[in-house]
Amino acid sequence: MQQRSEETRTRILEAANRLFSQAGYENTSVAEICQEAGVSKGALYHHFPTKQAVFLALLDAWLAGLDAGFLIARQQTQDVPSAILQMADLVGNVYQTAEVKPAILLEFWIHALRDPVIWQAARAPYQRYLSYFAELIGEGTRQGSLQPVDEPLAARVLTSLAVGLLMQSLFGAQDVNWQHESRQSIQLLMDGLLPRRETQ
Repeated sequence: MQQRSEETRTRILEAANRLFSQAGYENTSVAEICQEAGVSKGALYHHFPTKQAVFLALLDAWLAGLDAGFLIARQQTQDVPSAILQMADLVGNVYQTAEVKPAILLEFWIHALRDPVIWQAARAPYQRYLSYFAELIGEGTRQGSLQPVDEPLAARVLTSLAVGLLMQSLFGAQDVNWQHESRQSIQLLMDGLLPRRETQ
């Protein structure tokens, strides 16, 4: 019974992801998701109270994959700057392979602004990443691989750059290598955070 319930939930999410990618968030109805997934509305509402909840579950799943990649990057590197550059490669690869559709994210954020409850849920990952990168930059300062900086400010700049790259992947040329673009952009930022060497 539990396995069948999980399979239904997975079918709903996969169907919603396909439809959101094809038609956009706003133009996809609950009825269309149900038809695509081969489930009743009752089955969908058993797992998700609203269409917004379906989207947030998709976002959570994508972010969980990103978090797992960040953890591996941190474990495989000796210092914080190297870890952040590996994370940039990971994020750039996501943009490059279109695992997340920038247009759908933008559309959902605009929609979420009209609903305070959904907006709180939508902005929670952003707040979490701000804290994560502030702690990571603080770790780099303590290990001497980064110069002392305002850690929350540096985290906001780093996160803003990632969001900006996401928007550029929406508006930019189709032939841009976003993995390369992401690494080079983060490298420019990291160069400003590396400890300054004393001149002779």
